[in-house]
Parts: sequence; structure tokens; C-alpha cells
Amino acid sequence: MNGYHRELTKDDLKKLTELSRLSRGDIIKMTCLAGSGHPGGSMSSIDMYLAVYSFAHIAPDNYTNPNRDRIVISHGHTSPGAYAALARLGFMDPREVILGFRRLDSPYEGHVVRPIPGIEWSSGNLGQGLAAGCGYALAARMKGLDYHTYVMMSDGEQAKGQVAEARRFAKKYGLAGLTVLIDNNHLQISGRVEDIMPVNIKENYLADGWRVLEVPGHDFHALYEAMQTCRDDDQNPCAIICVTVMGQGVSFMENKPEYHGRALSKDECVKALAELGVENDLDRLKAERDKPVKLFDSKEIPPPRLNPGPNRSYPENADPRQALGNALEDLTRLNPNEPIAVFDCDLAESVQTLKFAKVRPKSFFEAGVSEHATATIAGAMSVNGIVAIWGDFGVFGIDEVYNQLRLNDINRSHLKIFATHLGYNVGPDGKTHQCIDYIGLLRNLFGFKLVLPCDANQADHILRYVLNQPGNWVIGVGRTKLPAVKDESGALFFGGDYKFEYGKADLLRDGDRAAVFSMGAMIFRALEAHEILKKEGIRVRVYNVSSPLDLDPKVVRTAAQTGLVVTYEDHNVHSGLGAIAGRIIAENGIKVKFQCLGVTGYGASADPEALFRKAGLDAAALAGRIKKSLD
Repeated sequence: MNGYHRELTKDDLKKLTELSRLSRGDIIKMTCLAGSGHPGGSMSSIDMYLAVYSFAHIAPDNYTNPNRDRIVISHGHTSPGAYAALARLGFMDPREVILGFRRLDSPYEGHVVRPIPGIEWSSGNLGQGLAAGCGYALAARMKGLDYHTYVMMSDGEQAKGQVAEARRFAKKYGLAGLTVLIDNNHLQISGRVEDIMPVNIKENYLADGWRVLEVPGHDFHALYEAMQTCRDDDQNPCAIICVTVMGQGVSFMENKPEYHGRALSKDECVKALAELGVENDLDRLKAERDKPVKLFDSKEIPPPRLNPGPNRSYPENADPRQALGNALEDLTRLNPNEPIAVFDCDLAESVQTLKFAKVRPKSFFEAGVSEHATATIAGAMSVNGIVAIWGDFGVFGIDEVYNQLRLNDINRSHLKIFATHLGYNVGPDGKTHQCIDYIGLLRNLFGFKLVLPCDANQADHILRYVLNQPGNWVIGVGRTKLPAVKDESGALFFGGDYKFEYGKADLLRDGDRAAVFSMGAMIFRALEAHEILKKEGIRVRVYNVSSPLDLDPKVVRTAAQTGLVVTYEDHNVHSGLGAIAGRIIAENGIKVKFQCLGVTGYGASADPEALFRKAGLDAAALAGRIKKSLD
């Protein structure tokens, strides 16, 4: 029955009805044995799951096919329903699902996760699924693939702002290959949806230009007809509002919000299974609870390799943002047949992605002030073999969307972020826009890498390197021009034969009295401090740490031989480069005097140099602190 077809037969309906009954039993059993889970919503969504996985172009023998339909589950807490439907349709063994649910060393977590067959996106943070679906639908268009994207959602999460952002994006870009099915059971954890936070679900989708259908969500024929109507619509994204019953199929569970997130007791489970006419094998299953279950291999689609082209050279002062924009334009022209997508949130000129837009306008996606959806859309696109880039100010592209980046990290996406306007370098924009906590935030994400060029030349090298790497990367810069970094002979340090290596700290100046670790827009000030001290006969090493999340302990140990290590940054002093270096020193038992200089409070609207002077972070202040520490 898997695969879309024009006629739904009586045999199909009979089979689906039986699978529905058995799946409800599986939901009851797995949550009861685990002692936790969300049975109520799973039972209201189960018929939607069976319908979608039955009618869509996806089956146990083609779930890795590039042209398979993509099914994104936003309300990931209904994982028991998703797992039960997939198992009963042959994607995996139902018994293993029941035994493995919410158990260590099992793929069947409490919220749906990749790489379980049929699960495209790890989710559970409500409100993000529609944006992920937009990413998959957009990827189909960009790569010329013939698949439809379905997004399964709850009614309660429609209150999320990210859902509204994604709705508008889908309509603006004509994502007609996108269908959303909403489980409208009118209940969430704390009671009725209408009481907790009223949302005009139908009216909101209609207002944003979607086609909307309403169907009884436990009627397979109605679900099938609605899905067929949506699939045939080549003009609009579609929403199917499925009217369902929480806990449907077990009388004492129906319309009871307490079963949203509470597993049944054993006595309740026995009663429910009897009502469903499903075998009560709880004792036998409990005895096998520790039995190993099958794990699934991750089948990743890496981004394509790009021709990086020759590096540009910036002999004097230049804006690293401009260098990023120029290099991106170069790569776009050099790789006309490779899928590259760039996202913007109303800042294309400021973040220098406008040059890409002029070269490849159909691959440039302007989302307006919709950062949360954009972070997820771009992340979902990146797992589909597309080089996905998002340019934004650091306070928006990192701070504001931390939760979205965390879910991208969990999904092993390959997003590339140009984060501009970092640190006090932002100056007059003031404290709301001076991103001074990005290192601390990104340190919390296990799969993210951060690189901070200290001039336009290094920015050029870094971009050409990063766009050819898998995984999530952030390239961070300020907003002003920076002096070209040169060696002591006056030659460009990042010109000629320079080759960027992630994790390598560049020794810009040598010395034997102290070592300064700095980064980004602070490097030229560190070099100025070096010159101030040099005139007084004090030689100080200066290291450029362009990869602060992976500072090499060997370099720190070598630097410590000078007797004094100083970290120097316009970042929160508690969570930035100083915290990283300090931990290395402590964990490795390195005996050295250590000074950590950084931002100790929010800034103000002023010229950057004035901000640095007030914060004691200008070059003269750095030189003074080093001299004092050497006394």
C-alpha cells in the first residue's frame, strides 16, 4: 500500500483500521514499560502517522532514495505514535520498538531522532518542524528532486512565533510541495488549547496565503482525500487540520489532558489493552526489556566540494566583511553548477551577501526579520547536500537563535554562518548589538566550530576553507575595517604561501617576557601593545587565536615558558578565550602567571576606541597590565 495511488480500496481501509488498533496497543505498551512518555497525543496522532507513511512515496525498501517523500515530525513527543506506525508498516520490528523505547543504547528516544528510517529530523522543541519542512521542500526545488514534504504538527505549538515565520516563508517562495498535518485534539499539558493560549489556526494559515482543509483525523478515507488534494495543488502550500481526540481508542483516556505526558500504570495498561482487544504480554516484554535492539547507520549527504579559486589580497586597511562577500562571490562564479543557498534576514548589504544575490538571485532567500525560522530552514537545507550559508549580526545569528542552533547541532547539519558585528567593535550601535558572548554560547554546542579572522586577508583564506568543510561553522567578524596584519619585515602575514589550518594559533610576534593570546579585531591592538613594550626593551609574544574553541594546549604550554600568559579579548571575560586558556592551564598543571583581560560589562553607544579605553582594553592599557604583571 506504500506509495501514492489514486484509489483507496476497502482492503486498504480494513488493513489501516487493524494497524490502528495494533499501533494503539504498541503505544500503550511501550510507554507503560518505559514508565514515561506521551501516550495521549500519540493516540490522537496515530491515524495521521499511518495515513502519511502509507500514502506518501516512502517505504521500507526506499527510505534512503533521494526522491522519497520527506516526513518531518514537529511534535516529537508523539514518538510512540510515529514509532508504532513505522514498525507496523514494516520499517522496523514492532517488538524492538516496544522493548527499546526510552532505553539507553536504543535509537527509540523519547522524542523522534534521526537516523531511524522514516525520521528525517530530530525534533521535540515545539514550533521548529515547519521551518525544517521548508528547508526540505526548498532543497527539492534547488536539486530538481521530485518529492513532497509532509510536516506533522500539534495544535498547541501553533502559538509559536517561529511557526508564523515559516508559514510566511513557505508562501513567499511558493513551496507548493509542502503539506502540513495538524493534530487538532484541543488539548495540551495544562488543559484546553483554547484556554492556555487561543490561536486561530485556520485563519492564520489562510491569512498567510495557504490552502486549508479540515478533516476528521481518525478517518483514513478523509485523510487520504485531503492528502491527494494537497499533492495535486501546484500553487500553494497546504495545511490539513485534523480534528482528533486525545487518547482516542481507550475510553478512560479520551479527552483527558493528564494522559498527554503520563504513561499508564500496569493496571490501567491491562484495562486499556483489553478494551483494544490487544494481547497482554506485558510480563514477558518486561522480562526482555534489556534485550539488545538494532541500531541504524547514519546515512549523511555531505555538502559538495567547491573549487576555492585563488585568494584575493588586501595590502592595507580593509573590512573582513567585504572580504567574505568578495570570496563568496568568487566561489559562486567558479562553481556555477553546485548547489549553494544563501539566507538573509534584512541585512544583505551589512553582512555582504548582496554580492551573491546579484550573481545567483534564485538561490538567495530573503526571509526578513525571521531569524528563528531562517536558522532552522538553512540547517535543514544543509543536510540535503547543499552548501547553506546564513549571514546575520552575531546577536541575531547566534544569541537570538541559540535553541535553533542547538537543534541543528543535534541533527548534524552543515550550516555555515557569517556572524558580523561582534564585540565592542560594533561601537555606536550600543549594547543591544555588541555581541560579547558568542564564544560562551558556541562552546556549549558540541558540533560547532568558530573561526575569527583578524584581517581581510585571513578572512578570505578562512571562507574558502570553511565552505569546503562538513559540519556547522561560524565565521565571526566585527563591523569596521582592520589593518592588514604584517610580519616584522612588513610583508603580509596572511598573504603569499599562507594556508589556513583550523586549530592552529599563529605566532605573529616573538618574545621571551610574556605571551598574549588574542583574536579577531583585537589583534591589531595586541600588536600595538607589542610595539609599545618593545620600545621599552620588553619583548612579548603575540598569538592570533583564530580557532578559540580548539586552542592547542601545546601552544599554551610553550607560551607559558615566558612566565606570563595574557588573554586579551572584547568578549565576556567569564566565558571566552580567557576561560578556555585558563582551563587548559589548570587541567594540564601548567605553572605560569595568568592574566585574563576581557569585557566585564555591557558597553554603550560610542566610537569603538572610546569603548576600549573606558573598559581598559585599548593597546596602552594592555601594555600597562603586562608591565605591572612583570614587576
